[in-house]
Amino acid sequence: MRVAVEVQLTKSERSTLAHWSRSRRVSVRQAQRAQMILLAAKAYSNADIAEELGVKPHTVGRWRNRFSEHRLAGIEKDLPRGGRPRANEDVESEIIRMTTQETPANATHWSTRILAEEMGITQSMVHRTWKANGLKPHLVKTFKVSNDPRFEEKLRDVVGLYLNPPENALVLSADEKTSIQALDRTQKSLPLVKGRCGTMTHDYKRNGTTTLFAAIELGHGEVIATCMKRHRHQEWIKFLKMIDEQTPAELDLHVIVDNYSTHKHEKVKRWLKRHPRFHMHFIPTSSSWLNVVEGFFRNLDQKRLKRDAFRSVPQLVKAIMGYIDNHNDDPKPIVWTKAADEILEKVGRARAALKMPQLNASHH
Repeated sequence: MRVAVEVQLTKSERSTLAHWSRSRRVSVRQAQRAQMILLAAKAYSNADIAEELGVKPHTVGRWRNRFSEHRLAGIEKDLPRGGRPRANEDVESEIIRMTTQETPANATHWSTRILAEEMGITQSMVHRTWKANGLKPHLVKTFKVSNDPRFEEKLRDVVGLYLNPPENALVLSADEKTSIQALDRTQKSLPLVKGRCGTMTHDYKRNGTTTLFAAIELGHGEVIATCMKRHRHQEWIKFLKMIDEQTPAELDLHVIVDNYSTHKHEKVKRWLKRHPRFHMHFIPTSSSWLNVVEGFFRNLDQKRLKRDAFRSVPQLVKAIMGYIDNHNDDPKPIVWTKAADEILEKVGRARAALKMPQLNASHH
């Protein structure tokens, strides 16, 4: 029966090993090796150490012998693997390939730990390679490329209005923000204090909804808005009447909207025929980013609604209209900077990428 090598430590070695075993700045494997040697110095058997740390006894024996021969330097680095060593460039290329073209057996994306274990390298090397190449497998952005057959025609029409608005006319971006909920938190929120962020409960009580109709005029940035209970064609016509009343009668109105069926209802079309100064411009399908009023809705949600509590719909409506009144006290013109050709080029690249063969979605 083989007898494990006896391990005796100097005071300095014991201190270094103890530091490694607790440090988050060293690899998990190095910390584990330090724990092996500390236990070996207490005369633990390889089997006992293996059981304690959840490894195999021969792994403990290998590092125990390596420490006996080379002391701290012997366990600071991973043992060289069999076969011809690979250059760092080759390893980095393989990290990139696996990150972008394969997935783990039981997950949708790699973590530094899982990929390091799969490749037999350190987490820090995976992390350095990801950082150097801008890879962030834990993050994902949503997108959708429009399949509208008239995409280019509609895009050029809308962007043309943004960049070169017609004379004697106003350009307005309009839409509804539907089903805004009056949410009240189930407990009182804690305020922001030094050393602690503000808090709010994850659950809430629903107290009804409202729909915001809004149109932002690009030349000055003023917003025309109202809240209504529903968002049918009847409400849309009421909102168009509001725009008609609150804008100079001698100016044409070019209104940019999405393809929501309400905006194209037959009664809406008849109303528009009776009000010829209205010119409707429809953005391509699945292109809400092209309608600048969506940015105003996003700011409203983030700055005023998301972190507040509302006990009733009237309280919610008051907050919304208060935000809009405050905005209109000091409006800023909307400046669009992207030309239609730039957008078309970017969309073209996205469509080309979508047509490429799908990456291998499973791990082999």
